[in-house]
Amino acid sequence: MAGLDRRDTALTELMDDPHCDPRALAATYRRFDVVNRLVSAWGHVYRSHVRPELRALGRPARVLDLGCGGGDVVARLAGLARRDGLDVEWVGADPDPRALDAARVRSRPGVRFTAQGSGDLIAAGETFDLVLSNHVLHHLDAGALDTFADDSLALSRGSVLHADIARGRLAYALYAVGIAPLSVGTFLRVDGLRSIRRSYRAPELAAALGAPWRVLTPAPFRVLAVARGRAAGAPAPGGARDA
Repeated sequence: MAGLDRRDTALTELMDDPHCDPRALAATYRRFDVVNRLVSAWGHVYRSHVRPELRALGRPARVLDLGCGGGDVVARLAGLARRDGLDVEWVGADPDPRALDAARVRSRPGVRFTAQGSGDLIAAGETFDLVLSNHVLHHLDAGALDTFADDSLALSRGSVLHADIARGRLAYALYAVGIAPLSVGTFLRVDGLRSIRRSYRAPELAAALGAPWRVLTPAPFRVLAVARGRAAGAPAPGGARDA
């Protein structure tokens, strides 16, 4: 698979087409819950990054999932935090109304969704104790990546955690086979393979983001970009565990 040696930024995902099949799109959003539980490593990231930081605050917290898509990640994290007795307001933000239609079925006390992008939230004066995203970075061109990363820092008083796929031949081969039972009637197989081909390896992402970002590998086939936010009231670096 020579095409995996470099990011294939010319590829576009079917679900990014505003005219794609709405039934297949809705089915894709519904099944993201299962796919992300299998591959995204958010359980590990919650235990090693999110939970320690929220506990260290010693007060109710606000967390933003930026580019939340169908809302399954923020809903899952909210459930984990509630089980741990943490008082958190969870906000999923996505400017795509199609994503919000899927996400809002996951609304519940303490979890809400808004049709806003990062610039809208900054203009509204919003800040959060932690900002995260899942599978957003590989969608962005260089200019949009810089804006997204900078805006996420401006929105967070604490950590910023951007999780994504790590491009590789084994990840591609395993996904191509493993996704088959879940992919019927969805964009999961085509878009997932295109996502891997568009995604970064850890050194590439570190170079693309630059300071102050660090890029970790929290699980096989995963990258996690980590930095401290700079919103007003941000805690001093080292005040909470982020490694």
